[in-house]
Amino acid sequence: MKIKNIILGSSIFFSLLSCSQNDDTYIGGSISGGESSIASIYPIPPSQWMGGKDPYYSAGYTGDIMPFFDNGKFHVFFLHDAQNKPAGKGFHDIHEFQTTDLAHFSYNGQMIPYGNADEADFGVGTGSVVKVGNTYYFYYTGHNAIPAFLESNPRESVLCATSTDLKNWTKISNFKITAPAGYLDFDFRDPHVFFNEELNKYSMLVSTQTEPGRKAVLLHFTCSNPATGNWEVQAPIYTTTSEENYLMMECADVFKMGNYWYLLFSENWGNSKGTHYRMATSLNGPWITPEQDMIDGEYFYAAKTASDGNKRYAFGWTARKSPQNDAGSKEWAGNMVIHQISQNTDGTLSFLAPQAVKDLFTKEIFVESVNTTGTVSENNANFQLSGNASVDFKSAGKKAKINATISLGNTSTSAGFKFDINDSGDYYKIVLDPANNRIAAYNSTNQLVTQIPFAIAKDVNYEVELICDGSICTFYIGGNKVLSNRIYGRELYKWGLLSEGNQFKVSNLTLKTTE
Repeated sequence: MKIKNIILGSSIFFSLLSCSQNDDTYIGGSISGGESSIASIYPIPPSQWMGGKDPYYSAGYTGDIMPFFDNGKFHVFFLHDAQNKPAGKGFHDIHEFQTTDLAHFSYNGQMIPYGNADEADFGVGTGSVVKVGNTYYFYYTGHNAIPAFLESNPRESVLCATSTDLKNWTKISNFKITAPAGYLDFDFRDPHVFFNEELNKYSMLVSTQTEPGRKAVLLHFTCSNPATGNWEVQAPIYTTTSEENYLMMECADVFKMGNYWYLLFSENWGNSKGTHYRMATSLNGPWITPEQDMIDGEYFYAAKTASDGNKRYAFGWTARKSPQNDAGSKEWAGNMVIHQISQNTDGTLSFLAPQAVKDLFTKEIFVESVNTTGTVSENNANFQLSGNASVDFKSAGKKAKINATISLGNTSTSAGFKFDINDSGDYYKIVLDPANNRIAAYNSTNQLVTQIPFAIAKDVNYEVELICDGSICTFYIGGNKVLSNRIYGRELYKWGLLSEGNQFKVSNLTLKTTE
């Protein structure tokens, strides 16, 4: 249903090969002077990317990710979250990683800068890239909460920049979409643009809320040709239900795989924080909520996807903590984490480690226990822990891949892995918790940090794979579920196995690192 036609200027043409004097002619690109390689599997931007001494550029983190595949490369755009933000400067400018295999990355610097204090993009928010003809369109969020700006402008709007090479971006100063009547202009962000084959038009999803009522919706706009700038607002593609009662559905993404359409969005205020998905046989729904609709736990956020034409991947970030220790609080932005998406026979999705990441680990390290408590039997790479028991191993090092087949002897108590075992005996643990049908992680004070639903049966073997780099540790289980963790000090201290009143069997335990 068409609600309103939005015409954005009488002479907007976006296939600009040259810019008028009225346009913002900032040309993006790596101010640091070129590409730089990144050794991390889960990258953050390098420090001093401007090459100067300004503390604003001394360090940063990977925020919301906007992946785009083109000509054999993943262009991984992201919001740069500077560790130091001096007063008067904007924030969350768009930077870029590049990769061909999702295991090795280069950093290409700043692509789209934040604006001035009197501009709509003083703060930059999430968006997406679409190619039309020979022109790339980067639709992104403008955010400005400065009181003087709000006197005559909405807090959030959709803006656009164009490029012919994915390197040099020109902001289109006279393009802006704001919330239409009936929707809240205070929260109006995260445009996701794609070619809609069902309509033979381009579609744009925008995260917003109804006004009045404050119900979270994904508002739908359509456009025959983005070069005209004429986007028509339609009915929402999704509205939160009374059972969900989401405040906002952020960073939406839509894609088709096989016979199903999939809708991803992230929620950070309710009881199920993290990235969710829905599925349908038509882009217009009805949208089905899978029994287990979470991609990962709450430490993996704002996931958006991209495909190389063969496989599709979910790109999100795993939150850092403040202060940066085991008991710190979750903070916005962190390290980029990528999961491969696989479709099950019933249409639901599974999440795996990218094969190229697994292939990095070629050097096997002998796993030898250095301490045991309780009843533990050990036979080469096979272990059995009975009751309350544990076994500790030497540090796994900075980069580690741990594989094993595990099973639990009862469904009333927990068992799993522990990390960052310090001299006081404190540790971070990731356990199978069958009594609550979940995989759960706890910090050293036994405080629940993150979890993912997972049905666990007695005496059933589950294949587990943990991929760790620095303080990031992703826990894959059963070939379909994953739980991402932030574990400070993991690479420095011992790790081990843990039974909490169970009969915990661990077979073929292997540890590999990179050469």
